[in-house]
Amino acid sequence: MFSGGGMLSALFLPATILVLWIAGPLGWLETASYGDLVSLWRNPVVRLFLFVLISLSLFHWAHRFRYTLYDGLQLYHLNELIAVLTYGVATLLTLVGAYVTFFAL
Repeated sequence: MFSGGGMLSALFLPATILVLWIAGPLGWLETASYGDLVSLWRNPVVRLFLFVLISLSLFHWAHRFRYTLYDGLQLYHLNELIAVLTYGVATLLTLVGAYVTFFAL
């Protein structure tokens, strides 16, 4: 999940943020209105793509942050606690993202 999250984050996250949260609300998109972009959310493939993108990015973050704390700050004695906390946060946020993506909206 680490390498998949890193690859997806690098390839798709900047473009997704630009289109959905910057260009759309500011009216920079001439061919599609912001309402058209919002209506894409109803498509199950788009929802699945955004869920996978966000969840794999979270696990990529968790892995990087864990080893930053473990190796960079040399917190060797807290290895298990750091692993539980970082991957636990990623799992919890993935579950929240699944609920919001598939059930709340």
